[in-house]
Amino acid sequence: MALYGERGFDNTSVAEIAERAGLTERTFFRHFADKREVLFSGAGALQELFVSAVASAPAGATPLEAVSEALAAAGAVLQLRGDYPRQRQSIILASAELRERELIKLATLAGALAEALGRRGVPEPAAGLTAEIAIVVFKTAFQRWVADGNQRDLPELIRDSLDELRVLAGRETP
Repeated sequence: MALYGERGFDNTSVAEIAERAGLTERTFFRHFADKREVLFSGAGALQELFVSAVASAPAGATPLEAVSEALAAAGAVLQLRGDYPRQRQSIILASAELRERELIKLATLAGALAEALGRRGVPEPAAGLTAEIAIVVFKTAFQRWVADGNQRDLPELIRDSLDELRVLAGRETP
């Protein structure tokens, strides 16, 4: 992370990362497929968190309530990571290649959420639509959290974004 911050993603080599970490390149490649994966290695754990939270939502929960459980769980975990998510996002935003990889990660996450909702009996297209909405809510809250220097609570920003969505859907008044 420090090297990416100092030199930029494109100007940082695997050899430099390995050297800074006190590893050989061979050891680096045992843990990461390439230098992008340093930034995306937690995607699987995040996906598992989202999916398990949807699966554990109360039986009578609506699809949006189920994904709200997942958003709250993810927000709480990211909140604990301190400044790391903001540093990571700054590096991603500076690279077209990484922005593309981030979009792929979010699309994969939406697909996993849709499948989890499907397992709860939510039919298509409702499962896919709810999953995509959840990703938009998550991105919106996360961007707000990063932009304000993590001063506000991420779970609170997620709740605020969900409330704004409900207002837009005509379910509540401002």
